[in-house]
Amino acid sequence: MEKKNIDWENLGFGYCETDYRFVSYFKDGAWDDGALITDSNVVISECAGVLQYAQTVFEGLKAYTTADGQIVIFRPDLNAARLADSARRLEIPVYPEDKFIEAVEKTVKANAAFVPPYGTGAALYIRPYIFGSNPVIGVKPADEYQFRVFCTPVGPYFKGGIKPLTIKISDFDRAAPHGTGHIKAGLNYAMSLHAIVTAHGEGYDENMYLDAATRTKVEETGGANFIFITKDGKVVTPKSDSILPSITRRSLMYVAEHCLGLPVEHREVYKEELKDFAECGLCGTAAVISPVGKVVDHGTEICFPSGMEEMGPITKKLYTTLVDIQQGRAEAPKGWIRVIE
Repeated sequence: MEKKNIDWENLGFGYCETDYRFVSYFKDGAWDDGALITDSNVVISECAGVLQYAQTVFEGLKAYTTADGQIVIFRPDLNAARLADSARRLEIPVYPEDKFIEAVEKTVKANAAFVPPYGTGAALYIRPYIFGSNPVIGVKPADEYQFRVFCTPVGPYFKGGIKPLTIKISDFDRAAPHGTGHIKAGLNYAMSLHAIVTAHGEGYDENMYLDAATRTKVEETGGANFIFITKDGKVVTPKSDSILPSITRRSLMYVAEHCLGLPVEHREVYKEELKDFAECGLCGTAAVISPVGKVVDHGTEICFPSGMEEMGPITKKLYTTLVDIQQGRAEAPKGWIRVIE
């Protein structure tokens, strides 16, 4: 298929409208079959549940062109399961997981001309989401919903190379115990906006949120999980019921243990441990791993021995191995890659 006339090498990480999107409607207790449409506009009531009470959940994943020219999607089954978990928590009817994967595949296939060519460093970002669409004025779940999938070509998250981040320990709480921190709800991201704008205004790249109950344990940032490397080469990720179960983080831990032979631990990580780690990164769909060079705790600087100038050696191995799997340069574990036929 002939690709769109896009300057792939200079794409930013932003929205670019594509030709098709998928939409399915929930009404009278059931989801319809859904269809691909060309209209990118969403028309809803001014009193729609999503506008009044933020009843919406979403996902993010990518499609790539591999070294052999195939278009592939990375682990959409985990996105389907996570969206289902998010929906249950916000009393949204679950969109069937098998239908989710079908919808994502249809949307990518219909927009194949927008999938960036191999070697450009770019990918097709895919955004599935569900929201309450009928008028709701009393505080209760909506009765009608829309499930939609759109996609947009995006460039590499790092323009001009990977530069280690400087982050601050935030005075704000990201999520409460027994709250919604473990699901991908729009409301979680809305409440993080003030904190990230504040951090940027103070000269930091991101926030490190601590647990709200004791403020002694590391949780995550507004949009990524943490990954740490100990001085003896162990890969450690924070464990908490308030942390979003990142698909990238889970994939990196598998790569660490099964591809690179590294010891791994998924456990509670205390703020006091930060000074003892050799490397630190933020992991997520957009950048895979963003290296962290420094954490500032109310004026006290915690610098990681590896990562002040560039990505630390073990973090770099993890990053390279996962990207090679995603782009077809390395063999993928069974079930990780779905080819768009």
